[in-house]
Amino acid sequence: MPVLCRGGRSRHIVAGAALPLLLAVASAGAPTRRPEVIGPLLDSAAVVAVVSQFHQRLAQGDTAGVLGLLTPEALIFEGGAVETREQYRSHHLPADVEFLRAVKLSHTVRRAVTRGEPAWVGSTSEGQGTFRGRQLDLVGAELVVLERRGSQWQIAAVHWSSRSRGDR
Repeated sequence: MPVLCRGGRSRHIVAGAALPLLLAVASAGAPTRRPEVIGPLLDSAAVVAVVSQFHQRLAQGDTAGVLGLLTPEALIFEGGAVETREQYRSHHLPADVEFLRAVKLSHTVRRAVTRGEPAWVGSTSEGQGTFRGRQLDLVGAELVVLERRGSQWQIAAVHWSSRSRGDR
């Protein structure tokens, strides 16, 4: 069950397997007597769903779908470099698709936070596979910053870091 903490104007949800529960609450016509709780829960579910779509589209090689989830001003932080959305499209996106076809990652959402318009999702990942002739056993961390554009959440920034499981 998700844990909801209230601190000032922000709402935090510790997710994991909580997304199906949150979506069920949303689709079941949740009671309206606690809108200060339900609204942030639904926003948290929505941002987690966008990040999940991002991962799925990358793994499927749906580059147009990936780019459709990014704001025009999005920044991608990876491997010690920063790329704009356009630079990512022409440079690192194809390599990320190739990588995810070889190395299957499993993500665990650690926290989703919404504070009105901005939101962020932090997660960890584990993955094993062979990529370009190298056997890999990786752990990673991801931070995705989202912003609401109209009624939709879009990704404004992604930061990835990873290391071999044995490295510290």
